[in-house]
Amino acid sequence: MTQGKKKKRAANRSIMLAKKIIIKDGGTPQGIGSPSVYHAVIVIFLEFFAWGLLTAPTLVVLHETFPKHTFLMNGLIQGVKGLLSFLSAPLIGALSDVWGRKSFLLLTVFFTCAPIPLMKISPWWYFAVISVSGVFAVTFSVVFAYVADITQEHERSMAYGLVSATFAASLVTSPAIGAYLGRVYGDSLVVVLATAIALLDICFILVAVPESLPEKMRPASWGAPISWEQADPFASLKKVGQDSIVLLICITVFLSYLPEAGQYSSFFLYLRQIMKFSPESVAAFIAVLGILSIIAQTIVLSLLMRSIGNKNTILLGLGFQILQLAWYGFGSEPWMMWAAGAVAAMSSITFPAVSALVSRTADADQQGVVQGMITGIRGLCNGLGPALYGFIFYIFHVELKELPMTGTDLGTNTSPQHHFEQNIPI
Repeated sequence: MTQGKKKKRAANRSIMLAKKIIIKDGGTPQGIGSPSVYHAVIVIFLEFFAWGLLTAPTLVVLHETFPKHTFLMNGLIQGVKGLLSFLSAPLIGALSDVWGRKSFLLLTVFFTCAPIPLMKISPWWYFAVISVSGVFAVTFSVVFAYVADITQEHERSMAYGLVSATFAASLVTSPAIGAYLGRVYGDSLVVVLATAIALLDICFILVAVPESLPEKMRPASWGAPISWEQADPFASLKKVGQDSIVLLICITVFLSYLPEAGQYSSFFLYLRQIMKFSPESVAAFIAVLGILSIIAQTIVLSLLMRSIGNKNTILLGLGFQILQLAWYGFGSEPWMMWAAGAVAAMSSITFPAVSALVSRTADADQQGVVQGMITGIRGLCNGLGPALYGFIFYIFHVELKELPMTGTDLGTNTSPQHHFEQNIPI
């Protein structure tokens, strides 16, 4: 009897514990603490740190898999992925407006990171899965909708800046770390480490991330009906066309991000072959640019939003972007590249400021849709930019084999987001 009572008490304790971590409406884990920006920050950091580690190994595998027309093939892969992201981001955002953010955070992070272990298993499958993963590789849209759920309008620009700065922070050291580990221990270890970090991110979402969408805005269960009109990406596009402000914002994002996406996809080649940067100089350039971007997207962005307002902050960021693109193009000395890098860091205030503006134009139950539209436009640019530049490389017979194929050299890519997402998805 005594042993039976102990078992019964243990079972009761387990039931009580389960009740504490279960939400009333369907059994989703509550998470740790209340929803906060820091939950979103950790999710973004782990995802892009994992991909940053793979900068060097991916370039090696890309060249080995497609020894001819390497940049053209990379552009085509990213083009397919970007197109799929463009079509799916509004759908994912709309569904998250109905069923909550947590499940879609899990879905997007899982499929964004799914190709990682395939790098050493089958390179062909690796690049194939990267292409089709664009359907779900829209983490930023769900993350920004998550942040919108838990912040007031006047807090969102700072919160979005913090998330964007975290993305920059994840790329400050991860490419160099991945290149060093690959050179010393081999690329297999780097892939294993990146896979482990991706799994840690998934576990963090499952265990620690609480749902941000208020319970009253969600259906009683996943079986609740949702109209196709609400989730159809083309219907979302139609709605955007009817909202002149959101339409203008989407056009702004497209025109500003398209050249930047193409630039970042080839910039390491430009620094190495045209400006004659050493591998160490490029690594230092990446680190300094990342640190300056973090400062710009947190401290500077907050000051600008309070002093000159949201719209003028966007205009200032676009001005910095025009200046840095022209400076990179016409600069002929290494010091000019460093100066242009500082201007590029300042231009990074544009995206969080745009996200804050579009968030203010949308209702609370449409945050996922509007952020999905912005992420979809960025995804389209992430595909079209590298594809356009890859085609230009193909015309002028520029190939990756012109670079020394050492681990150190390959660790100097300036932006792995434009090889993989993303947002990437960006």
